[in-house]
Amino acid sequence: MSEQHEAAPFDPASFLRTLTHRPGVYRMLGGAGEVLYVGKAKDLKKRVASYFRSNVSSARIRSMVSQIHNIEVTVTRTEAEALLLESNLIKEHRPRYNVLLRDDKSYPYILVTDHAFPRLTFHRGARKPGGRYFGPYPSAGAVRETLNLLQKLFLVRQCEDSFFQNRSRPCLQYQIRRCTAPCVGLVNEATYRQDVEHAVQFLEGKSEAVIRDLVVRMEQASERLAFEEAARYRDQITRLRQISEQQYISGAGGDVDIIACHQASGQACVQVFFVRGGHHLGNKALFPSVPEDTSAEELISAFLAQYYLSREVPAEIILSHAPEDAELLTEVLGQRRGRAVGLSWNVRGERARWLEMAERNAELALRTRLASRAGMRERLEALAEALDLDELPSRMECFDISHTQGELTVASCVVFDAEGPVKSDYRRFNIEGITPGDDYAAMRQALQRRYTRLKEGEGRLPDVLFIDGGKGQVRQALEVLEELQVQGVSVVGVAKGADRKPGLETLVLSDSERPTILPPGSSALHLIQQIRDEAHRFAITGHRQRRAKARTTSPLEQIPGMGPKRRQQLLKHFGGLRGVSRAGVAELSKVPGISRKLAQQIYDSFHEG
Repeated sequence: MSEQHEAAPFDPASFLRTLTHRPGVYRMLGGAGEVLYVGKAKDLKKRVASYFRSNVSSARIRSMVSQIHNIEVTVTRTEAEALLLESNLIKEHRPRYNVLLRDDKSYPYILVTDHAFPRLTFHRGARKPGGRYFGPYPSAGAVRETLNLLQKLFLVRQCEDSFFQNRSRPCLQYQIRRCTAPCVGLVNEATYRQDVEHAVQFLEGKSEAVIRDLVVRMEQASERLAFEEAARYRDQITRLRQISEQQYISGAGGDVDIIACHQASGQACVQVFFVRGGHHLGNKALFPSVPEDTSAEELISAFLAQYYLSREVPAEIILSHAPEDAELLTEVLGQRRGRAVGLSWNVRGERARWLEMAERNAELALRTRLASRAGMRERLEALAEALDLDELPSRMECFDISHTQGELTVASCVVFDAEGPVKSDYRRFNIEGITPGDDYAAMRQALQRRYTRLKEGEGRLPDVLFIDGGKGQVRQALEVLEELQVQGVSVVGVAKGADRKPGLETLVLSDSERPTILPPGSSALHLIQQIRDEAHRFAITGHRQRRAKARTTSPLEQIPGMGPKRRQQLLKHFGGLRGVSRAGVAELSKVPGISRKLAQQIYDSFHEG
């Protein structure tokens, strides 16, 4: 008979007798060895002892202490080292009693490449030597919007170098006035460099310097009597002034992050506003997991430590609440930046207005989250995980093709956001000029028409583009996006499963060589099926409508020389279209105004094939 020994209960008094007064990190462990909580301390002995006092008021702390079976400590040289180690351990173990920041993906940047003819491009991930980086931006959508704007203003290329090097004639971007075609020598290097420099100055927040330079160029063109060139500069200056007024934040110099938190119903939202070079790049709502009884000060402190652990630190951070350990955080963030960082919370004037805006957005975002359909949020989170997306998609589009034996082809585009279908943004395309039944050509035409319009400013680009089809359809989509220089969009083909049964779909991902098959019960798969089925329904409805319209159109309308008056005479003479269709050439030619030749054409139109 084997003996069973229960683990001895944790004895805090014995543990504390041996604990040092030096700075470090402590990990509180549960019965199964799981990490319950990670904390840092300037004095380990004093900090850990505070958890075991009899007068601890927090129910959360009392609950955690009752589960402790062991405590592990790591001594550090300084409190700053302890803060960094604490943040790393929280990220690694995700303890249930810590504030946990779920957003651990990298933020996107705009990269200006190091090239004879530099390109502007979307970048996410490690920042490598070579080129200049601007950002971070709050989302891929914000980067795409800025790139689209820069292309309109400065006509700098965004194509891949491989695409650039193999051109023999200008691409579509030149035709729609989004590029000056340096690939085929239609602009010299000096002029192109000036356009790039203007784009860089704009990204640095130096719009006024760009405008001054463009004004000089406009005046010089006018003096040379090059009035068309002067008009282009004038229009560019007007657009640049309008955009600068929209993006400029009064009183903002340099780089600033504005951080505000709001808590309700056991959940929290932290809103981060990004200001770079005096321009508002956008904002992002984050929803950390927050234990019960966590104060706003604790939340802000934990957020700062985790959020900036692997991100660029700006010169100034404005906060809605004073963080715990403000001096320590200022020191650590300054070390990460390599220069001084200012933390401020009691702000006035313009800064108070920015902070109020961030607080209002945090409250609104949390209210919306609490009120929104939890099922949709869960599906989006599952989709982001399944497709390995860096952020939850805020906009998704899906394309499908419908026809009858290749005739009267219709393509559909449906749009979903975080709330579900956005029916006002749905679009249909009547496909013309292709070989009947060529689904690849139909898909290509629909995508070109859709995204050419979006590039011209008629809407927003999606984060994820679903295509009803496999590798061939995905290839068409990728080629169109490359041709239009659309960046940061994930393309996913939804291929039919065996026997076309739901739940057996195969996902063809643009950045993966191997197809992905999600389990039938996957929330992500259910969302994909819903979007794909809606695109299919919308395409079939459009095709049926087009087919019905074709059937009700009189064949007489297609005959050259058959005006309304002659059609009316024919229908009146034979008592309707059926009578006309049954008449012979001789009978038709007896109608006033109908020649023998025209009668033959009428007869043939009803009896072809």
